[in-house]
Amino acid sequence: MEAAKSLTPKELSEFLRRVAPVRPVFVWGPPGVGKSALVEDFARSVGMECLSLRGSQLAQEDILGVPRVEAGVLRFSPPAQLARKEPYCLYLDELNACSPDVQRAFYSLIDNRGIGEFRLPKGSVVIAAGYRGGADSITRPLASDLINRMAHVRLRANAKSWLDWADNAGIHPLVTEYIRLRSDHLWSTPSLNEEPFSSPRAWHILSDALKSCGNEGLSEGFVETLASGLINPPHARQFSAFNRQQLRSHDLKAIFQGETGWPDAPEERDILFFLVESFRAQLISELPVNGDNLAQETRAFTRSAKNLFVQLSGISLELAQLVVARGEDGGILPDWFLVELARDLPRLVASRRI
Repeated sequence: MEAAKSLTPKELSEFLRRVAPVRPVFVWGPPGVGKSALVEDFARSVGMECLSLRGSQLAQEDILGVPRVEAGVLRFSPPAQLARKEPYCLYLDELNACSPDVQRAFYSLIDNRGIGEFRLPKGSVVIAAGYRGGADSITRPLASDLINRMAHVRLRANAKSWLDWADNAGIHPLVTEYIRLRSDHLWSTPSLNEEPFSSPRAWHILSDALKSCGNEGLSEGFVETLASGLINPPHARQFSAFNRQQLRSHDLKAIFQGETGWPDAPEERDILFFLVESFRAQLISELPVNGDNLAQETRAFTRSAKNLFVQLSGISLELAQLVVARGEDGGILPDWFLVELARDLPRLVASRRI
């Protein structure tokens, strides 16, 4: 559903408040991005209970009910979970994983908030969700009639929105501090090799596991094992290095301020790699695309970055090259900075030899 507008969690919450009471909404988004949690939060915010039905586990009678004969007339008794007296939020998760028969059973429920003689309590809202999978996915194309009955939006992972939520949700500080440094690691594309992948849900699970162990149980080996079983393998390795960095008091901010240097011991190679990746991500995030008329603060940051690059080159030319190369995510440093770096390198190297 590429045509649907992509929204952050905050934007989607506002969209649901405005639209869902009037017409059904379909939320597209990859697994683990937070669709269900956001719909449940919306329901609580409007004082409704949220009834969640998972499309991949539904049969037609779960929606239509079962027939009974009453006074010689065949009637259908709606399922007890639907037949409620108070208005509620009906959340149809994985709607595009339903069989065609179940999808047809939803037509009237979505369009008219009822099936046959049964009607949802007045004031109820209907929200559906799903994701477009690959060739091995259990999802099916949505019927055109269903598509045309709902307003479609896409939910995208957004680190700022997630961190705003995480700060109030008691997420483990090791997780929140890592995502603040590496916001690009909040979500990764699901692997075709049945590997764990990063998502807001996976980070939440990781946080719960870390909190359950307490500080005394968080050995380096345990954190590494836990992370490797929940998130994208490269992210897991860097999260493990971040944990070791925290334990050994290495800090990129302190390195920028000259309070300490790059770790150069062989046993700290993984920590150095994490710091270099964080260094590169910070440069891409903070350096403007255009290098004209830089503010004094930005110019000072640029000078510090160049000096740190020279210091890093003296430790590992390979990792220094990683800073200036195009990343797997397509990110690269601004052209003007690369030109200045190439121009100033001989002078910066010479100044270190004096």
